[in-house]
Amino acid sequence: MTAHESFLRALMLVIPKWVKKANLQNDEIIITILPEGINPCLTFLKNHTNTQYKILTDVCGVDFPDREKRFEIVYNLLSIVYNSRITIKICVDETTPVESAFNVYSSATWFEREVWDMYGIFFSHHPDLRRILTDYGFEGHPMRKDFPLSGYTEVRYDDTEKRVISTPIQMTQEFRMFKFLSPWQDGLKDKS
Repeated sequence: MTAHESFLRALMLVIPKWVKKANLQNDEIIITILPEGINPCLTFLKNHTNTQYKILTDVCGVDFPDREKRFEIVYNLLSIVYNSRITIKICVDETTPVESAFNVYSSATWFEREVWDMYGIFFSHHPDLRRILTDYGFEGHPMRKDFPLSGYTEVRYDDTEKRVISTPIQMTQEFRMFKFLSPWQDGLKDKS
């Protein structure tokens, strides 16, 4: 049994209340927990003597539109003392708010703002949840799989008005018709 396997077993004995699934993938510990257990779990991992994951390196979102709970929020933690990394995941739907982790890790505020902006996942009790990468008037969340590739509006600088203006995108119908075959497949059909 490797050190990671024994650590994962010991961890599961301590925090089984919140854990949905735990596994090793390429010698990395990945734990999927219930959304309501995110702050207690992160607090435990940060403060316990045998874990000491003092650094939150990243919080990111992942969109799986076919799932009932379509979003995964991934927290990547680092323990300098033990030279170890751990990944914590939670799964939520579009309407369920997630408790903000800024009380545990202050760096979570910027990461959660990015997840809110890109995916539209709401973090309750966040001190400053507003857009961080897109403009304040931007509609939608661009990293969602159902967001149109061209967006809804075009933003450009107008020399005559001397300001930035937004105009709705109007595409001609020919650009909306897509052939989903590659040119090689299309050519094979013509020869047969």
